[in-house]
Amino acid sequence: MSKPYIRLDKNNAAVLLVDHQAGLLSLVRDIEPDRFKNNVLALADLAKYFNLPTILTTSFETGPNGPLVPELKEIFPDAPYIARPGQINAWDNDEFLAAVKATGKKQLIIAGVVTEVCVAFPALSALEEDYEVFVVTDASGTFNEMTRNSAWERMSNAGAQLMTWFGVACELHRDWRNDIEGLGALFSNHIPDYRNLITSYTALTK
Repeated sequence: MSKPYIRLDKNNAAVLLVDHQAGLLSLVRDIEPDRFKNNVLALADLAKYFNLPTILTTSFETGPNGPLVPELKEIFPDAPYIARPGQINAWDNDEFLAAVKATGKKQLIIAGVVTEVCVAFPALSALEEDYEVFVVTDASGTFNEMTRNSAWERMSNAGAQLMTWFGVACELHRDWRNDIEGLGALFSNHIPDYRNLITSYTALTK
């Protein structure tokens, strides 16, 4: 049975970056490490570009999970930053939940490590509370393809939409004419082939 097309709306969306921690990143094996980190930073950059409320959270960072990837704190120095003392599901942390509700947004764009836990648990919890959930698959990572696919299926069956950071950016932007140079620069910074395309476009339009 088909479902209605629910579009991302830049005026009604917030971004949740869950447990992108140095220790946990070393567990990611379903995507190449360099590509994965690039995708995470691309999602962060698009969140900043579209001025989306963004929440950072970590789990037990004084333990083996390690500290937050430093680039995220640099991109969002003033964003809510919740270091959870132990809750595995970020939604179980009162401070995190309060930060989500304080955004006033009903669409949640979620990414994190690892996919079947740190992403799936808050995604499923948010769906239970009638949020529209968009999971950024290529900015989330886990041990292997089997665990990833199981998580994707569980979230999708519950109503989450699975997207890539590039798809998120395009759906939020709606129309190239809104800002050709800005979106082009965002893509060029994270997709080498797109840099060639924009260089060609710039040369032709000067």
